[in-house]
Amino acid sequence: MKLQGQIVDIQNKRIFKGEITLKEEKIVSIQEKDHNTNQYILPGFIDAHIHIESSMLVPSEFARLAVMHGTVATVSDPHEIANVLGVEGVEFMIANGKRVPFKFNFGAPSCVPATTFESAGAVIDSDGIKTLLENPDIKYLAEMMNYPGVLFDDDEVMKKIAWAKHYKKPIDGHAPGLRGDDVTKYIQAGISTDHECFTYEEALEKLEKGMKILIREGSAAKNFGALIDLLPKHFENMMFCSDDKHPDDLLLHHINNLCARAVAKGIDVFKVLQVACINPVKHYKLDVGLLRENDLADFIIVEDLVNFKTIQTYINGKLVFDKGASLIPPVAFENLNNFNCNKKEVLDFRFESSSKQIRVIEALEGQLVTNELIEEAYTQSGNLVSNIKSDILKMAVVNRYQNQKPAIAFIKNFGLNEGAIASSVGHDSHNIIAVGVSDEAICKAVNSLINHKGGICAVSDTEEKTVPLPVAGIMSDQDGETIGKQYAELDAMAKKMGSRLYAPYMTLSFMALLVIPSLKLSDKGLFNGIDFKFTSLEA
Repeated sequence: MKLQGQIVDIQNKRIFKGEITLKEEKIVSIQEKDHNTNQYILPGFIDAHIHIESSMLVPSEFARLAVMHGTVATVSDPHEIANVLGVEGVEFMIANGKRVPFKFNFGAPSCVPATTFESAGAVIDSDGIKTLLENPDIKYLAEMMNYPGVLFDDDEVMKKIAWAKHYKKPIDGHAPGLRGDDVTKYIQAGISTDHECFTYEEALEKLEKGMKILIREGSAAKNFGALIDLLPKHFENMMFCSDDKHPDDLLLHHINNLCARAVAKGIDVFKVLQVACINPVKHYKLDVGLLRENDLADFIIVEDLVNFKTIQTYINGKLVFDKGASLIPPVAFENLNNFNCNKKEVLDFRFESSSKQIRVIEALEGQLVTNELIEEAYTQSGNLVSNIKSDILKMAVVNRYQNQKPAIAFIKNFGLNEGAIASSVGHDSHNIIAVGVSDEAICKAVNSLINHKGGICAVSDTEEKTVPLPVAGIMSDQDGETIGKQYAELDAMAKKMGSRLYAPYMTLSFMALLVIPSLKLSDKGLFNGIDFKFTSLEA
């Protein structure tokens, strides 16, 4: 098969009219040849760090949407399903991903559970990491979120890192805000990347000390604006990633959108495409072609190098997306789950207190980090309750693996003026997390998810809507278009109930993520992510 177009040779920084000849899975020749075709041919895009589970889609369904935007491969941390189902969950992701023509590159989740301060559904210790890293389908040690464990030479953490070095596989980092001597020690342990930088200065320090920095733009955490000005000088050591991307966003765009935004800022297109297409392949030693003779035929055809609208996507020489239609067929699979708690009563969400002040989590738009606020307590009959006027709402985390009393906290900036929203996507342990204006509404939302054994829901004064997530309580068994539409409807309902957040469910899912400062809530209580210890709700 022969294809003509404007061939984008990223590594030699040239564009020329040419013809590509394919034979089976490979490119057998690339020749300069005059023609009248104006479309551009370039290597496919790669998401350098993503949790597929956060799309609420199984890998095979994620692939069907991603190829529409020119993505041919991902570097995927199956950390979310691992916290629910352990190694069995990782194996499910690999097996499901292999059933479609897309290049998933899974890592060994390094922090299952993420901390000892929450209840997860599984444990993967250093022996489990060794077993995973022995598997050729596991390409790297996934993000080492337990940076205190690295800094204090925790025995289990250091064993996991040692196994990655033994098998000569890269080690991903996760160290938001880590600076100075601490980040130097973290890097010297062998950790090579970070996707958690949220300031220019932090990312620059890490780049100068030898780290690869990923510019993250997900559905909740958005760091493109803060970090993109580093790209012109440091393009050889940067990559693009989503980290977490909800299905409605994935229907619209993927890494192609970051390329378009970078080019719109006047950044050299070859530098942008090196970040988007080349660097992940070289850093992780991926089995992905880079549009060279004898490479695997992994490439895309786009309309222009401004908007990067994809016309066709090829993976291993196979056309998988063509003129608006994904050619990857859906695949059947069996659901697996781990959900073992009983329905709750309204009284379970009561918090008796006579305190005048409370600690409040301040959620920040576009960030995973939060602030700690001290606010006036609002009580009714001795029960701490939501204060809609000041937008300080009650929040609960419910252990879904066993029957326990819910943990209670308060949060600002969700903006609800009626009802409650809840999700069993609660990073990292995926317990049920809910925010609402009353104990009754929170209880109703939580029980809906318990009934469905996982999902996301909204409960207003007049209606109740739930999107079931029966695969590990975090993914749908429906096709991508369906779940994307259902999620968009639920997102709109949350905003109709008053939420002003761009992605309220994505933000909600991170309010139990203890490894990101400063104040979060686990099923065991309110947690200070700076001191890395529990703290009291009452101030």
